[in-house]
Amino acid sequence: MEILGIDIGGSGIKGAPVNMLTGELVGERFRIPTPQPSKPNEVAEVVKQIVDHFNWKGAVGCGFPTIISKGKALANGNLDKDWTGVQVDDLFAQKTGLPFTVINDADAAGLAEMKYGVGKGKKGLVIMVTIGTGLGSGVFFNGMLLPNFELGRLFYKNGKIIEKYAADSVRKKEDLSFSQWGKRFNKFLDHVNSICAPDYFIIGGGVSKKLHKFESEIDIVVPVLLAEYQNRAGIIGAAVAANGIV
Repeated sequence: MEILGIDIGGSGIKGAPVNMLTGELVGERFRIPTPQPSKPNEVAEVVKQIVDHFNWKGAVGCGFPTIISKGKALANGNLDKDWTGVQVDDLFAQKTGLPFTVINDADAAGLAEMKYGVGKGKKGLVIMVTIGTGLGSGVFFNGMLLPNFELGRLFYKNGKIIEKYAADSVRKKEDLSFSQWGKRFNKFLDHVNSICAPDYFIIGGGVSKKLHKFESEIDIVVPVLLAEYQNRAGIIGAAVAANGIV
């Protein structure tokens, strides 16, 4: 069985069919830059282009970069402010004529790792962190998803949220070395650990493939695992959600 997974991010929207038995992508993923401004109709048009690219006719799962409750965006995340309050699943279904399941993008990435990847079989409290434009997080207890834990939105200093201090986009914007930025990311992990005391962290997102450049700065006592699926996890987990796991 195959399901189309789509991962919407602040810089790119990508998708591919997923083999639900193995969790592997079926063919090459297809990516289109996120439109600017990233308003609902414009993003929906890109989603339709991805659906059309694969000539897809079945169910679609979609990871979306903000809090999602029953398919509705409760905030805009790193996208245009017009997304707040939009029933995302209905919008995409109307645009494509296909049934959509929409969940938070970090929750989707976590689902991929917990079902097929490094988190498979892990018990206790597991926190998946996706590093990118922001800091996404998917939280699992004994393998069950606890949705919409936006730990990157925690307040940190001077009334600012911590992802504005430690996301990969900040590293690029401030031209930080991986060592300098790694110290910041370690502070994020330490901050979350002081609140949640997880049994494992799983690190994913695009920059996770460069973990070797900053892992020397990570000195928390909690085991830190590298995601197996890295920037494919959002696509895979979205398909898992559409398959009725969530």
